[in-house]
Formats: sequence, C-alpha cells, structure tokens
Amino acid sequence: MKIETANEALSLADAYIDIHCHQTGALQTIEILSITTQDFDVTATHNGFYSLGLHPWHLDEEDAETALRKISAASQDPHLLAIGECGLDKAIATPLAMQIPAFIHQITLASQLGKPLIIHCVRAFNELIQIKKSTPNTETPWIIHGFSGKPALAEQLLRHGVYLSFGAALLNPRSHAGKALSCTPADQLFLETDAANVSIDAIYAAAAKMLGLDIATLRQQILSNFKRVFLND
Repeated sequence: MKIETANEALSLADAYIDIHCHQTGALQTIEILSITTQDFDVTATHNGFYSLGLHPWHLDEEDAETALRKISAASQDPHLLAIGECGLDKAIATPLAMQIPAFIHQITLASQLGKPLIIHCVRAFNELIQIKKSTPNTETPWIIHGFSGKPALAEQLLRHGVYLSFGAALLNPRSHAGKALSCTPADQLFLETDAANVSIDAIYAAAAKMLGLDIATLRQQILSNFKRVFLND
C-alpha cells in the first residue's frame, strides 16, 4: 500500500513520531512516522516524509536563492511536512552575516507555505531569539531540533512559543537535556533520533521515565502535538 499523506500513515498504526531523522531505514524498523532531512534530494523519500531546507553548514555549496526555488518547487508534495533544517551556527567558519539572511528567507517561506520550521542552532540562541522577536508573523511554529541546553535557556525559548525536540542527549546522564525536558510543557514537546544510532522507542522510553509518564500517554501527547503543528489539525 502506497502512503500518500501523513494522515494516512497515522491511521495505519499507533505511530511513534520522529520529527528529525537522517536514518533512511527508520520506516522499516518500527511503526513510525519519520521526517527525514533530504538536503534537496526530493526524489529520495523512500515512501517517507521529509523536511527540506538550507542548512548553515551548506551555505557555501548552495546559493540561498536557488535553494528557496527548490523548496518552493517541492511545496505541493504531500510528503513535504516542514522547512528545515535551517538556522544559525557559531561553531562554523561561515559568518553569521551570511547565515542570517538565508535563515530569514526560510522563515518567510515557511510562513508562506504554512509549514513548521525545523531549526539547527549552535551557540547563537541570543541571535535566534532576537530574530524571533522581530519576526512579524507569529503563526509559524519554530522547532529547535536536538535540544540539549540548560533549563534556563529552555525556559527562555519556551516563553517565546518555541517547541523543543529532544533526542539521544536524553540517554547521556551528563547532558542538560533531561533537566530541560522536565521544564518543557507537554504541548511544546517533540522527540527525534537525528543521526544517532539509536531507536526512537529508546528515546521515548527515556523521556517517559524522566517525565513520570507511561509510554502510551507520551506517544498520545506527541501525536497530538504533531497533528496540531505539522497537519494544522
């Protein structure tokens, strides 16, 4: 059976939602609706769902204007669920003066398409929050993927209506992720595997234990968040 829409996928199983995945085999390993980052390779969706964006790491490889045209061209594909990952990164050589315009372009595009924005942010949260405050459109959901910052930073982002997605850092007892998770409202929460060699059910199990929830309750909450943010339901 060919799955054309995310709603069809969700109707087939009690889905684990993995909102950021670079593992192409995830759909075959567990009942899961996984959003794979494609890096403009729109043909390689493997019958799965994907996000499309210009990552700050690749700004020297792809002209921002060309990238936006490619994203726009894919906008009618029912498998395209989000814009990103995109964002800001101070740990790379590309200057923020080059990163910020590309990020703002994608914020605008996400708003035009009515799709959420999946954000990569490294050491640039002050700049990101300033952009969020200065963005006239407040409807587009912003999701910080792979969040592992301190609870104080989490609370600051959450106050601005940002969603936080947690991944393999939850399995690291030395990470701040667990404490940040504990202060994240259930309706602003997502989970992911990213590029880690870990299953999404392990991420859910760790998060459920930290939150004092059973896994079924957590799955239902993430599913509700997913429908609201990604499917406008």
